[in-house]
Amino acid sequence: MKIKDKRILITGGAVRVGKALCEAFAAEGAKITIHYNHSGDKAKQLLDDIGGVENGHRIVKADLSNISDLNNLVSVIDDIDILINNASIFNNNRLADDSVEMGKKEFDVNFWAPFELMKSLYKSQRENTVIINMLDYRIVNSSKEDGTYLLSKKSLADATLLAASQWAPNTRVNGIALGFVMPPVGMEKSKMEKSMLKVPMKKPVAMSEVIDSCKFLIQNDSITGEILHLNGGAHL
Repeated sequence: MKIKDKRILITGGAVRVGKALCEAFAAEGAKITIHYNHSGDKAKQLLDDIGGVENGHRIVKADLSNISDLNNLVSVIDDIDILINNASIFNNNRLADDSVEMGKKEFDVNFWAPFELMKSLYKSQRENTVIINMLDYRIVNSSKEDGTYLLSKKSLADATLLAASQWAPNTRVNGIALGFVMPPVGMEKSKMEKSMLKVPMKKPVAMSEVIDSCKFLIQNDSITGEILHLNGGAHL
């Protein structure tokens, strides 16, 4: 699939990895739908930076844990060619420390919302649509520190493979199991030294590599049901 003139919805598109993807695909000539929740000012600025509504871009606000908001976001799916489920929430808790309330919210944002968007894109009956789900390197090897966040990402990984097998040939579904790309919010100056001890390649994933991997999965029409481990070997 060629990227130019395609309509791409990127959840969590106003900040961090999502913002970089929006900028990169807009530069390729795609028409971007930027989803955001709390980052309204950043979404509006990004919309202006990539060319505004006059160039076919738009912003959509939605709390992915709220069914009414989610339905509003689903309503824009009918003209989307490429869906990138990038938005997620993370709470660094072990299972015994997770509450039902927090676990439900993680599943709502990290699994149910992406799943509903995936399903709606498939049911739109548009031909040659593409879905990319942003996953986590720990879906392969969980640790004693993990909790319901990881369970939600494992569920999305399973849904990625199952949807790929059921929705071909019109809809291709792939995932990217990301490793360390950026420092956590609030620690922007960190060089992630402790995190790099877990990574065989001893370096974070470059943003350009995330962008190139998404482009590769979009442009190669023979790839579906693939989970690309873009994490410097951290999943090992």
